[in-house]
Amino acid sequence: MRLGQTVPNFEADTTKGPIKFHEWQGNSWVVLFSHPADFTPVCTTELGRIAVHQPEFAKRNTKCLAHSVDALHSHVDWVNDIKSYCLDILGDFPYPIIADPTRDLAVSLGMLDEEQKKDPEVGKTIRALFIISPDHKVRLSMFYPMSTGRNVDEILRTIDSLQLTDRLKVVATPANWTPGTKVMILPTVTDEEAHKLFPKGFDKVSMPSGVNYVRTTENY
Repeated sequence: MRLGQTVPNFEADTTKGPIKFHEWQGNSWVVLFSHPADFTPVCTTELGRIAVHQPEFAKRNTKCLAHSVDALHSHVDWVNDIKSYCLDILGDFPYPIIADPTRDLAVSLGMLDEEQKKDPEVGKTIRALFIISPDHKVRLSMFYPMSTGRNVDEILRTIDSLQLTDRLKVVATPANWTPGTKVMILPTVTDEEAHKLFPKGFDKVSMPSGVNYVRTTENY
């Protein structure tokens, strides 16, 4: 799946019942993420930490949807292990896990190559993650190898950035940005326009080239 591409309205069996993706998504953002296999240590930490952070995703109008090529009964048994390992998961496990034993969905979403699909040794998904806006479009993707677990704080940070720049289309978020810190005003915005958009002010950074393209503001 490429950025800007529409996620198909796929049907899937999950730990919380069958879903049709667009209807399940509704008007929410979605974090759709794959993991290589059930009953594996890194995946257990990933799904556990995302479950613990469920209230933070909910604050951002974001649903989480996990995926792997394991069978549904395997997911159900594994969820009990995740809850046992991550004791700070409160109540029921908060989000569904897609069962994709045929690997068809994994291939269609670019999580797995077609030639690997039937090989049980290599037919496991990478750690793919898609952030999908309410119009069903892929807005951000992350791909990690099996050996490296994902950072939940970074997932939340990118959602904050996407939602901010959707609301305020004249800014972008710089490296290491976190909510409340300075954003960059786009070069396409004139200084006159910037004064109207940010009446409380913005900072201009002089560069050796003399080109006026670095302007920042905390007043957004």
